[in-house]
Amino acid sequence: MMWSNFFMQEEIRRRGAAGLRRGRGQQGSWLTPEREGKIKLALLLATVGATLAVLSVGTEFWVELNTYKANGSAVCDAAHLGLWKVCTKRLWQADVPAGRETCGPAELPGEANCTYFKFFTTGENARIFQRTTKKEVNLAAAVIAVLGLAVMALGCLSVIMVLSKGAEFLLRVGAVCFGLSGLLLLVSLEVFRHSVRALLQRVGPEPPPAPPLTYEYSWSLGCGLGAGLILLLGAGCFLGLTLPSWPWGSLCPKRGHQAA
Repeated sequence: MMWSNFFMQEEIRRRGAAGLRRGRGQQGSWLTPEREGKIKLALLLATVGATLAVLSVGTEFWVELNTYKANGSAVCDAAHLGLWKVCTKRLWQADVPAGRETCGPAELPGEANCTYFKFFTTGENARIFQRTTKKEVNLAAAVIAVLGLAVMALGCLSVIMVLSKGAEFLLRVGAVCFGLSGLLLLVSLEVFRHSVRALLQRVGPEPPPAPPLTYEYSWSLGCGLGAGLILLLGAGCFLGLTLPSWPWGSLCPKRGHQAA
C-alpha cells in the first residue's frame, strides 16, 4: 500500500511538471495583441502585392505592338501579348484617337484573334506581324513568374501559421519567401523585356514584308512591377518584426526616460 501511494504521488508530480512546462512554452510562443496587429498589417500589405502579382501573370496586356495608321486603308492592326497568349486586333482608324500616329490602344473594340503560345505545348515559335518570337526567352520569363507565385503562396502559408499556431519562427521564413517572390517577379519582367526586343529584331524573310512597329508596355506589366516592389516592402516589414526590440529602444528612447 505504501509503495502504491508513493508511485501515485510520483506520477502526479511528473504530470504536473510536464503540464507546467507545456504551459510555459505556450505562453512564450503566444502572440501579444499588439504584435499580432502588426503582423496582420504586414500581411495585408503582402496580400495587395499578391493580388497584383496574380493579376499581372494571368493577363495578356504586358506589351502592345502597334502598326502605323498611314497605310492607305480604313483599318489598322495592333496586338497585345503576355506570358501565355497573344491577341491581334483589326481596328477602324476612325476609332483611333486623332492625335495618335499608330494604331491603338488595344482596348478599343475591334476584330480580335487570341491564341495561346505553342512553345508551351509543341515547342513552336509564334509569328506576330511577320516577326518570330524567341521561345527560350519567353519560356524563361513564364517559368520565373510561376516560381515567384509559388514562393509567394509559401510565404502566405507561413504567416497564416504564425497567426493561427503562434509559430513565430515561421515569420522569418515568410519574410524570405515574400522577398524572393518579389525578386523573381522583377526578374521575370526584365526577361520579358528582352523577349520583346528579340521579337522586334527577328523579322522573317517570307512575304509579305514586315510592317514597321512601335511598342509600349501596358498595365499588366505595371501591375507586375508594383507587385514586386510591394512584396519586397512586405518582406522588409516581416523581417523587421523578427528583429529584437532592444536596438530600436536604444535608438528611440521613451519620453519618460528622457524626462528622468
